[in-house]
Amino acid sequence: VLEEREVPDLTEDEVCAYIKPFVGDQYQIPPMFSAKKHGGIPLYKLARKGKTVEREPRFIRISKLSMSAYHKPVLEFEVHCSKGTYVRTLAHDLGEKIGCGAYLSSLRRTEIERFSITDAVTLEAFETFGQEDLQRVLVPVYQAVPSSVL
Repeated sequence: VLEEREVPDLTEDEVCAYIKPFVGDQYQIPPMFSAKKHGGIPLYKLARKGKTVEREPRFIRISKLSMSAYHKPVLEFEVHCSKGTYVRTLAHDLGEKIGCGAYLSSLRRTEIERFSITDAVTLEAFETFGQEDLQRVLVPVYQAVPSSVL
């Protein structure tokens, strides 16, 4: 534990007011514990050695950031963001704005490109599928390649 701070008594409306400015175009500094490279070395390797280096801010876009639940001190939110957004950094930055600090205790990606969790199939169900079911749920490789690679 590096520091402890009190979580202020905030209403849901006050939490939403803190969240609102994070929506839109902005620059975000990648965290030291990331795979981004500095001089050919991943930042997380430097961070594990206790080193901190200057990092270039990255352009990101938060198109949606909304509170899903708030039970002090836990805030759950949903975010729709551009690639390259560090959601853990987003949580940290929100905590700094509020003044209590914050960290991400869990993260669940529900959508990327054309893939959505709503289309997912459990392993148990997949193992029971016949040829027809497999053809319905499997995505051809040419469709699975991200648009940024094409």
